[in-house]
Amino acid sequence: MKTMTSAKCLALAVGFVASTGVLSAAELTAGDTINASNLEQRLSDTFHGDSLDALLTDRQKQLIRDEGLVITLKDPEPIKLGADYLSATEQYSGSVSFNPDTRMMEGWQAGMPFPNVDETTEHAAEKLIWNHHVAQPTKNFQDYPEFAYLFVDDRRGLERTQEWVLRRYYMKGRLGEASTVEGDGDILWKQLLYATYPADIRGLGLFTIRYDSPKLDDSWAYIKSVRRTRRLSGGTWMDPIGGTDQLNDDIEIFNAHPTWYPEYRLLEKRKVLVVANSQSTAWDKSERGNAQYPIVDLDQAPYWNPKDEWEPREVWVIEAVAPPEHPYSKKVMYMDTQFPRFYMADVYDRKGEFWKWMNYNLRTIETEDGDRGIVSNAGFTIDYQRRHATIFVLAPSAKLNTDGFNGNSISLRELEQAAVR
Repeated sequence: MKTMTSAKCLALAVGFVASTGVLSAAELTAGDTINASNLEQRLSDTFHGDSLDALLTDRQKQLIRDEGLVITLKDPEPIKLGADYLSATEQYSGSVSFNPDTRMMEGWQAGMPFPNVDETTEHAAEKLIWNHHVAQPTKNFQDYPEFAYLFVDDRRGLERTQEWVLRRYYMKGRLGEASTVEGDGDILWKQLLYATYPADIRGLGLFTIRYDSPKLDDSWAYIKSVRRTRRLSGGTWMDPIGGTDQLNDDIEIFNAHPTWYPEYRLLEKRKVLVVANSQSTAWDKSERGNAQYPIVDLDQAPYWNPKDEWEPREVWVIEAVAPPEHPYSKKVMYMDTQFPRFYMADVYDRKGEFWKWMNYNLRTIETEDGDRGIVSNAGFTIDYQRRHATIFVLAPSAKLNTDGFNGNSISLRELEQAAVR
């Protein structure tokens, strides 16, 4: 009996592996795309040491298979946080504690209150939510003189656009200043949100005060039909924003006081593919039509998918259980472990069925005082039951820490004046 040569053995082994479909994993590279046609073949491939199967959430896989989502890979890039933000965290975090009876933090002044949370930390999920609530690394003042809402239908594509102004001014937790508090200490932030285009909604808007307590927001709306402002009920935090697919609670994915949700659960820590360093222009005002918004795939059905580059980041997966009166039953949210911002959320209705997917494309910009801050270049809220999406796109004019503003600049009077400009 003849003995097979090593070359023949190798050839037979390769043939067997190929015939059984058990092929060795390939290493993906930046620029590779994942889509419905290649997803199954690439799940065992790796990117920076992790399998694609492990880097994609179950929801992302479903959206790639069924909803036309295409993911373009990007090499991970370090994120540089603001010097003032890091300094305040180091200076003040040691004096902060969490009271499980009141579900409130105590002793916070500025920066991230709980920077050292891990899976074994008691009340870890609530502490992470508190980090997000008070220490989003955006500096003291978000000044967005222009952003657009795109309204997208999965059959007709882009239906219409609206242009809005958002200004949020933090009265507490102020960074890089002699005092971390402006005012009497009761207010966390003040916010103006109002429309500038088209003419039929120009001036429509909200002035909101968020307190540094479980007290519900005070909100006022400008009513165009009577040219007056009206005070709203404290439940507006869970109401829809105009005719959008967003609730007030959905601004930056989670916009509630931590105590308004009855329960949080830390599900896991893992790596996922997210848009952490957005490479796309969100709003190109030199273009016309769909080309104005290159960050959205407005030319391919279902017309609402993001066009950007995705990189692996380590995240906390947190489940927020909504109160009974809320339209949602829960949000499952993905927060960066280095800084408290959410990238994505899977949202479920009161029956526990999947309802919406939120995806925010983040980027770091230089602040007006020479530091750094993180903004949302675009935010996608996609209602898969209604088959409709509202997409937030940021204009290049967005600023952080614009000079010349103080707490009095963000007021009901400013909302009224904006309505008649």
